[in-house]
Amino acid sequence: MTGTSLDRLMDRLDGKRDALIALTRDLIRIPTLNPPGECYRDICVLLDKRLSASGFQTQLIRAIGAPGDSDRYPRWNIVARREGKTAGECIHFNSHTDVVEVGLGWTKDPFGGEVQDGKIYGRGACDMKGGLATSIIAAEAFVEEFPDFTGAIEISGTADEESGGYGGVAYLAEKGFFDPKRVQHVIIPEPLNKDRICLGHRGGWWAEIETFGQIAHGSMPFLGDCAVRHMGAVLEQFETKLYPAMAQRFTEMPVVPEGARQSTMNINSIHGGEKEQAADYTGLPANCVPDSCRVVIDRRYLAEENHAQVSGEVTAMLDDLASSRPNFRYALRELNHVAPSMTDKNAPIVLSVDTSIRKVFGAAPDYVASPGSYDQKHIDRIGKLKNCIAYGPGILDLAHQPDEYIVVQDMIESAKVMAHTLAQILLPGLQPKPTIPR
Repeated sequence: MTGTSLDRLMDRLDGKRDALIALTRDLIRIPTLNPPGECYRDICVLLDKRLSASGFQTQLIRAIGAPGDSDRYPRWNIVARREGKTAGECIHFNSHTDVVEVGLGWTKDPFGGEVQDGKIYGRGACDMKGGLATSIIAAEAFVEEFPDFTGAIEISGTADEESGGYGGVAYLAEKGFFDPKRVQHVIIPEPLNKDRICLGHRGGWWAEIETFGQIAHGSMPFLGDCAVRHMGAVLEQFETKLYPAMAQRFTEMPVVPEGARQSTMNINSIHGGEKEQAADYTGLPANCVPDSCRVVIDRRYLAEENHAQVSGEVTAMLDDLASSRPNFRYALRELNHVAPSMTDKNAPIVLSVDTSIRKVFGAAPDYVASPGSYDQKHIDRIGKLKNCIAYGPGILDLAHQPDEYIVVQDMIESAKVMAHTLAQILLPGLQPKPTIPR
């Protein structure tokens, strides 16, 4: 393969600007809100038609029995594969199709796909329908320019990443779709910026803590036992012991932003006592001492920590209270756990994308890790495929924000990186594989 043919590929992508905008807008206009998981099949049907027309063999796969899957809200996924002329390695682009709730503060139609000043607006524009569209355009341009490539290209659109990915990538990984014998390279086009390579993410431990008391009349609280006060003691332990301890722990992972390079914990919710009444209820609260109080914690941890340490640290604090505070009783329930994931900087997909970024932008990429987890966790732990990164257009800080947008030129340039990476892996003329000095 000559430099001229690569130049033609880059020019071909410049000519696909309108097609990229149109596809991104079509994807945004399907309101795949999660929860509860709406319109998953609709977006898979759109992708099916698009990719089938481009010569991909497609499968629509429902994650039957996965968390969240129901007849009302089925968890649909699509996997599309385009075989090359001869056998070789497979590169897979995985994007989630779900988006979070709209929220307040929008000045644009969240599902309108409005184009203004070189930006496409809408919920999911950045996270991550723009990245999905970019990978499709990159693959189509590559196949058009090099129809006799070796190996295979796969593109997937998967459900539920915003709620853990168990009805999407986790389900597909359990079914063997990310078996290293089938797929050798994975790029997840999450919005980590067009000139950065994301090697992985921190770990996460979600748990619910419940404290117990005894109900009594609110005018005679001494006859009861207030579960909220017991929870106050838990929160005090967090403030005086756990948060200061976490603030002293830092990672060698290149996590961005800087504040996420230490251990963190968010108190996701707290509720104690009487249930909140409907908005049209005009009465007063009941006179009761609460006999239950619950908090949900979201603990993000570093590669230098482990699950047993993180959960054990909280359990030890609760046990100390149980032995020192009269009548203190608690229950701890783990809601979810995700281990940290990091791909080696010398992994083949990292070296290939590094070379492509240098080619497109004329500068070396930054290497980062994500503060929150994404679907690499399932490809790594369930699929046993380590050669996986996140790379895609979009500014991470815009994810989940009102007036979310993606810059069209960023998508074009990111598509060039993706297409150049395809060329390195699937065209024999670029052998041997690139090596980047470290």
